[in-house]
Amino acid sequence: MSQPESPNTAGTDAAGSLDQQGQQEMIQRIGRTLVQALPPGWEQASVQYRAVGSHRELEAELIAPNGTRIPLSPPGEVGELFANLRHGMYQRHRGTWLSATYQISRPSSYSVDFDGDHEPAWGRQPPHTEYATELERYPRAGHNVPGWLAERAGMQPPESATTADQLRKAEVFDGTDAVGRPVTNRPELPSEEKNRVLEYLERAPVVLAARGYDSDRLSPSASSSVPMTFHTDGSWIWPGAVGYYLRTHDLTPQAELVDHIRARDFQLPHVDDRARELAVTAITEEQRT
Repeated sequence: MSQPESPNTAGTDAAGSLDQQGQQEMIQRIGRTLVQALPPGWEQASVQYRAVGSHRELEAELIAPNGTRIPLSPPGEVGELFANLRHGMYQRHRGTWLSATYQISRPSSYSVDFDGDHEPAWGRQPPHTEYATELERYPRAGHNVPGWLAERAGMQPPESATTADQLRKAEVFDGTDAVGRPVTNRPELPSEEKNRVLEYLERAPVVLAARGYDSDRLSPSASSSVPMTFHTDGSWIWPGAVGYYLRTHDLTPQAELVDHIRARDFQLPHVDDRARELAVTAITEEQRT
């Protein structure tokens, strides 16, 4: 079912007004409304809601024990509840989700998945004007606008490296002393920034990972606990150790990387497959030299 979203669908509350409890209550209300409309003997049902700008789509189906899927007409109220949830979950700079899949099983178990980065599998392609409306209604920082959304909205996609050589690589330490001990000379991060930088470092996609853990070079007697991973945000690459040493020893990442994270307002961009491939290439080329 496809239809334009009426101007008052999301209610009068400000975008992003739902806290975690409010979101959970809305999700449970969607489930209760859906269950009331299901036929006797139902076992499992799935609902997909897709929206951009004023365009929205709502589809539902029953899932039989043998896997057969039977189309279902959900109550209109379900679509209104999803619209309110999407409006209330808006995050400044990050935008809000574009598609949601809600699955419910008898008697009361459910799960819901949200996606704000990938283009939904539209039943009917929205008019291009709706993509621009989406960004006007739910603004995102430029680096948080997926390339496909920027293109459809008539924007330039966010800047990212186009070759492996353009990716900057962060070092864990500044160097070593005469006996091989790590050396750093970096100012401590302000307390209000530490967790935001940590979240950025640790939530960025992992593009390479080794089995096991490395030893802690600032605490040699401790058990091996340093992740042997590499992350990227499409512009920088850094070892998982960078986040580890910040979390465990308050060791600030190198200044240029911190400045880069601040410039992005601590918001991770969408990192597409091409950017991940470039990061892997850059890491493996460096390890061969």
